[in-house]
Amino acid sequence: MNAVVKPAPPIEDPRITVPVGTPADLLDANARAFLADLHDRFDARRLALLATRRSRQAAFDAGALPDFRTATRSIRESEWRVAPLPAALRDRRVEITGPVDPKMVINALNSGANCYMADFEDSTSPTWDNLLTGQRALREAIDGTLAFTSPAGKRYALKPEDQRAVLIVRPRGWHLDEKHVRIDGAPMSGALFDAGLFAFHNAHALAAKDRGPYFYIPKLQSMEEAQLWDDVLAHVERTLGLPAGQIRVTVLIETLPAVFEMDEILHALKDRIAGLNCGRWDYIFSYLKTFRRHRDRVLPERAQVTMTQPFLKAYSELLVQTCHRRGAHAMGGMAAQIPIAGDDAANDAAMARVRADKLREVTAGHDGTWVAHPALIPLAKQIFDERMRGPHQHAMTRDDVLVDRDDLIAPSIGTISRGGFDGNVEVCVRYIAAWLDGNGCVPIHHMMEDAATAEIARAQLWQWLHYADDGHAPLHLDDGTAIDEALLDRVLLSLPSKLAGQAIPGAARVPEAIALLEDLTHRDTLEDFLTLPAYARLD
Repeated sequence: MNAVVKPAPPIEDPRITVPVGTPADLLDANARAFLADLHDRFDARRLALLATRRSRQAAFDAGALPDFRTATRSIRESEWRVAPLPAALRDRRVEITGPVDPKMVINALNSGANCYMADFEDSTSPTWDNLLTGQRALREAIDGTLAFTSPAGKRYALKPEDQRAVLIVRPRGWHLDEKHVRIDGAPMSGALFDAGLFAFHNAHALAAKDRGPYFYIPKLQSMEEAQLWDDVLAHVERTLGLPAGQIRVTVLIETLPAVFEMDEILHALKDRIAGLNCGRWDYIFSYLKTFRRHRDRVLPERAQVTMTQPFLKAYSELLVQTCHRRGAHAMGGMAAQIPIAGDDAANDAAMARVRADKLREVTAGHDGTWVAHPALIPLAKQIFDERMRGPHQHAMTRDDVLVDRDDLIAPSIGTISRGGFDGNVEVCVRYIAAWLDGNGCVPIHHMMEDAATAEIARAQLWQWLHYADDGHAPLHLDDGTAIDEALLDRVLLSLPSKLAGQAIPGAARVPEAIALLEDLTHRDTLEDFLTLPAYARLD
């Protein structure tokens, strides 16, 4: 490893501002200068790529369909492979995901999973306190000093290092700003802040242990967005004196445009990529958003949009085939179920659904899977241990998979029940209320809901309600009730009394959440992300 030369403390740069009282050990002058350099070098490209996203969506709104790119056919058809996997990422059969508060960090690292994805994105409400607490917790975990004592006096401590999960950090996507760090008055990219600050503090300690740094990259829509990440991380390596390719990434394929560029995304990152992941919940949300104006591709209620739907089956199997051809891991998706205490029959049914989902994944050729709750780790591990005897399944090339454009965008068959409609409203309101209160990961009706699952519910409500635009007849519930604004208003009016007396996160912000959901669903255009208008309300 190259010798590290500590730079002299830079002169305070008046262009860079952070909130008064920000801990100096996390954001001293060196750290701020490092972040400002990332902003200066890369933010203009980020903003240009976001503009390209908007243009692309406008074409979809006008009737265009996503497809494979003709100009990159040679990348898809030629033979090449990604860099060999590091030892720490060869076996990833079970990964746990969750937010970055100290208790979660300890429990996840101690959970028995192979890897822990520490999530600054969909599972974390990005209050300034949450972000700094998360960065500190991860730094202390890497140092081995992290401990936590609950208000009830229960103490949490890390297991020995050789018994901990491998840490992988998910920064926010390119679309999110970090308003608390401003450079020349402009907000910094949340992605650059999260990844940059984590690397600044921890890259050398992790590299010395042969543990990365490792990142999960979210929300990509194109090879150009992947190339931007590669350029950012290469610059981080040079600046911090790390070997080229020391930082490794796994990319979540969780947008519909990205599924048509999986080879290109792997190629753009081929010297540092370890795999692709089926980010199923955000992928469903992206399908809804991409086809928000396509009346022939309206999805049924969320419970019916399972991985057996043709467009999702095609997506997951093409991902396996693509990854294994290139020597990369094909990671399965999230099991959002959580154990149900006090109801054995309901719990058995929930665990049966998890078992069937993980069996589907390992049989299809996935090299690992995700769970949201530590109690699901033994179940997922048992299924993968029984059917994946080696560290991965790269030899399963899935040459039988023949997927074209139409398979990946196939319409779905199903219905919308009153329970499905009401459930979407409740999930949206409860999640938004919790998020505004600083909690980005919320158990609701025995499912671990995060921003991705809430986005499905919110986008479905908008699309169902706006189906009658341009002269179409409205959609109906399976009992014949018209889906219109009057139906939504009735459900919203009844919700406060339904939730009254329940100990739910963010209960005091339920009225604010109702008002925000009402605004978002009545708008003429589907908002790209609910977290964009909600972020303005966070501290």
